[in-house]
Amino acid sequence: RHNLPLFRNLLRELEPTAPNQVWVSDVTYIRTDEGFEYLTLIMDRHSRKIVGYSCGDTLDAEANLAALRLALAELPDNRYPIHHSDRGCQYCCHEYVRVLQSRHLPISMTEENHCYENSHAERLNGILKQKYALGVSFRTRKQARRAADQAVWLYNHRRPHGSLQNRIPANVHSQAA
Repeated sequence: RHNLPLFRNLLRELEPTAPNQVWVSDVTYIRTDEGFEYLTLIMDRHSRKIVGYSCGDTLDAEANLAALRLALAELPDNRYPIHHSDRGCQYCCHEYVRVLQSRHLPISMTEENHCYENSHAERLNGILKQKYALGVSFRTRKQARRAADQAVWLYNHRRPHGSLQNRIPANVHSQAA
């Protein structure tokens, strides 16, 4: 609950047909003996490639902004993907919204606050935790961040994806973009 700007869900009937039409984002946690690391992920919904990510040791917007800046750095100038997320304060904060609007990216958010309205991002969290061991507890934050780097690279460059006819997300993203 917060008093920050909210946006309507633009994805209800939309199925992207190419990269950089829709990005979905979510935050998940990684356990460490030193406390939680919070992993922000931004995934292209068509290619399933993770286009931006960042770890932070708090739930403030800094990791979200870092992930967004990473994604925007690779976005071609003539592309304006819809950015979809839940209604967390990290996504609604004025600075995050300002960055999206400055690049003319439409903003979409879950309306009912149900995980199925952001199911692609939620599923990505589960894959990284279950298939790439981010669901275990790490000794240090540094180990967790290194594991996140490795998991994202492996997911993007080595994992065949069923919805992509067993093609690799990074290959689909670069070939179609």
